[in-house]
Amino acid sequence: MDSVVPSWKVKAQAKRQAVLDLIPSKWRLPEPVPAPKNQKNVTGAYVQQFLTPREVEITETDAPNIVAKTTIGAWTAVEVVTAFCHRAALAHQLTNCLHEILFDQAIAEATRLDQAFAATGKPTGPLHGLPVSFKDQFHIRGVETTMGYVGWIGTFEGRTGTGKERVVESELVHEIRELGGVPFCKSSLPHTVMSMETWNNIVGFTYNPSNRLMTTGGSSGGEGALVGMKGSPIGFGTDIGGSIRIPSAFNGIYGIRPSFGRLPYTGAANSMPGQNSIPSVCGPMASSAASLKLMLKSVLATEPWLRDPAVVELPWRDGLAVRPSQGSLTFGIWTTDNTVGPTPPVKRALAMAKAQIEQLGHQVIEWKPPSHQRASELAWGAFTADGGEDIHHHIGLSGEPLMGRVAEEYGTQPSKVTPADKLFEMNLQLFQYRKEYMDYWNSTASLTSTGRPVDAILAPVCPFASMEIGKSAYVGYTPWVNTLDYSAAVFPVTKVDPAIDKVEEAYVPLTDLDKAIHEEYDPEAQEGTPVGLQLIGRRFQEEKILAIVEMLSASLKY
Repeated sequence: MDSVVPSWKVKAQAKRQAVLDLIPSKWRLPEPVPAPKNQKNVTGAYVQQFLTPREVEITETDAPNIVAKTTIGAWTAVEVVTAFCHRAALAHQLTNCLHEILFDQAIAEATRLDQAFAATGKPTGPLHGLPVSFKDQFHIRGVETTMGYVGWIGTFEGRTGTGKERVVESELVHEIRELGGVPFCKSSLPHTVMSMETWNNIVGFTYNPSNRLMTTGGSSGGEGALVGMKGSPIGFGTDIGGSIRIPSAFNGIYGIRPSFGRLPYTGAANSMPGQNSIPSVCGPMASSAASLKLMLKSVLATEPWLRDPAVVELPWRDGLAVRPSQGSLTFGIWTTDNTVGPTPPVKRALAMAKAQIEQLGHQVIEWKPPSHQRASELAWGAFTADGGEDIHHHIGLSGEPLMGRVAEEYGTQPSKVTPADKLFEMNLQLFQYRKEYMDYWNSTASLTSTGRPVDAILAPVCPFASMEIGKSAYVGYTPWVNTLDYSAAVFPVTKVDPAIDKVEEAYVPLTDLDKAIHEEYDPEAQEGTPVGLQLIGRRFQEEKILAIVEMLSASLKY
């Protein structure tokens, strides 16, 4: 007797096909689309063959230079938005990076912007005509939000009968529209958003466009792949344990995890809403550091603290940005968490960045902070405080299986909820850890040539450039930043080169997991994969960190 296809599979397949059907036939790739092993890299010349020279010019321009054209009428909003819609469509067919397509809506909005410009001679705002993509946690009117859950299809965050899924819009999306930006698609993510690998039962794996044998990272992996393919000039992800920084590093792009309360999160969907011990934050991901600065500065100019009670009244501060005239800086360099050491490409990236910092006349000292392992343990205590109840509830709406990597941490059913007294105790431990770390940072003034504490910390994002699909995973280099609520930006440094990044035959593993990861490292398979690093500053130092990243990136010339 034929087996019955589970209803969740039918629903997921229908949703997947519905998204594909929104891609115009003229933008569809010839069938069959090459398998990852036959065409690893689909960026650059590969994707350019399907675009016109004008579309290539537009889509390979970063956000500040796009708005420099659109705000004076040199480029129309329609031609810019249409070009990125085309490239995003190609990106999705090659990497599975989209959950929702808004191309018709976006082109209609661009048309209205062009009409307003023709009538007034003025742009709508500083982002006039700029296409902006969003991770599928953000609500955009006219489309639904699934957050990767099959059970959310056709609902509002899993609840039926509300009708809100077509009219609600997140505060951040509203502000982007007010600034003249044009939302045009929503990107893929792992269901639950608690994974460094982007996979769900709706779109399957999202691949790394620079090397489709590798993961795009997670949980903002769709944004990482989309921006990495230049299918979007800038988009928004979220980060609770590394979810902006990991995909940014894996895909060779820039991303920033701001401190909690810098940007509005109101009206966005999330796992474990109400878990505020270590909250999720949203931040932009883009092809240049200047793009991140443009977006932060523009959003803050709308005074989001008047509409989101969690946002701190903190306008953009140009005075916080560092400049060469201010003299030398001191960087703390943190190279290993002593659980899983960096693989050869990441070691080389750290050495390159360190050498460049010193060549620019700045000081580098070894960073020896309070245990980052403690920070990760505190973070995980917060993330599992409800015993996985929220995650299992939403998975259970459709009966779909929980992805394996998430099930390893959350089990196949809810576990014991953390009692209130234990949660209070954990929050006290969080405060104590943050104070201890602050004291350590302040103490570095005695080690620096400037007599000031360290200005920023240079660190890996992961022990590997990216993770080969199906192989060992490890998240240990990013959650400590969330525990401390520090500002952190990622920037690309280099790419894996098998001729240089050879297997270390004499490597002595730190742990069994370290041994497994280093034994799985294959420089030939990883060839061409981007390698990024993170730069960390104290809380609410986004201006300073982005200024330093711009300085380093100009010197590194990725």
